Amino acid sequence: MKTQYYTATSLDGFIATEDDSLEWLFPLGALGESSYPEFIAEVGALAMGSTTYEWMMRNADQVIAEVGSPWPYTQPAWIFTSRELPAIEGADIRFVKGDVCDVHAEMRAAAGEKNIWVVGGGDLAGQFYDAGLLDELILQIGSVTLGKGKQLFPRRVLSPKLKLVSVRQMGATMAEMRYEVVKGEADNAVAQE
Repeated sequence: MKTQYYTATSLDGFIATEDDSLEWLFPLGALGESSYPEFIAEVGALAMGSTTYEWMMRNADQVIAEVGSPWPYTQPAWIFTSRELPAIEGADIRFVKGDVCDVHAEMRAAAGEKNIWVVGGGDLAGQFYDAGLLDELILQIGSVTLGKGKQLFPRRVLSPKLKLVSVRQMGATMAEMRYEVVKGEADNAVAQE
């Protein structure tokens, strides 16, 4: 069981434009040609930031066209937000706020032996990293640059904290890189306290 940050990013390290658009991503490839089908089959719970959730709500027609429903997940999802947001009918959604540590145990219990997917954004994934709860980054890098926007992972992470475990080409426009978050003796000591 792992807590994974699986996302797409531009070459210059942005997951969305300044106005939270993901339109740059769609021409680059189809979900079926990526690792997504295998990845999502191993996911038992999701963590999502409010900006990502609101993007899905604003783009419900596009989500419906892609997957047939306004909410593409069967797994329970925890939406981290500090404000009131509407629920999507028929979706197993829990709105939470505060420290990711307080919610992680509940997510683990719901996921069972499957993984937890930190859907986005980058700062939410960073909060899981800061808490020592992030195990893996799976980054699909698109052949575009955005110049500015929402950062992939707004944290300073110096080697050897991330260990590259695989690289895979996906068509002519994307590459996938998987990194294991190396947890050292200091991390283990803190976790045991």
